[in-house]
Amino acid sequence: EVQLVESGGGLVQPGGSLRLSCAASGFTYSDNPMNWVRQAPGKGLEWVSWIDSVGTFALYSDSVEGRFTISRDNAKNLLYLQMNNLKPEDTGVYYCVRFLSPRVPARDDGRASWGQGTQVTVSS
Repeated sequence: EVQLVESGGGLVQPGGSLRLSCAASGFTYSDNPMNWVRQAPGKGLEWVSWIDSVGTFALYSDSVEGRFTISRDNAKNLLYLQMNNLKPEDTGVYYCVRFLSPRVPARDDGRASWGQGTQVTVSS
């Protein structure tokens, strides 16, 4: 069974930093590109970042480019999102998503796997 478990969310002041982690199991993690997707309160899903299976190439949305860094440790089956200079508009639930492409998959797309999400709140 595929499992993705996010952690590391919390409350942080504007300008602060957080590092999210995602522990993967139930599949060959090192063969799979991974994404981070977020959902702000009352809004739809937004793609944040994508990393290739070996961790050498990454993509970011315009809204987080230069502030967020995605990385992975294939020896430990872990995915990370380092978030710096956080803004209130970064508030939302952050999901770890196994999916080939750098976009938000449909929720019923059988080719994608989702974690349960971790809450990030940026507020003073």
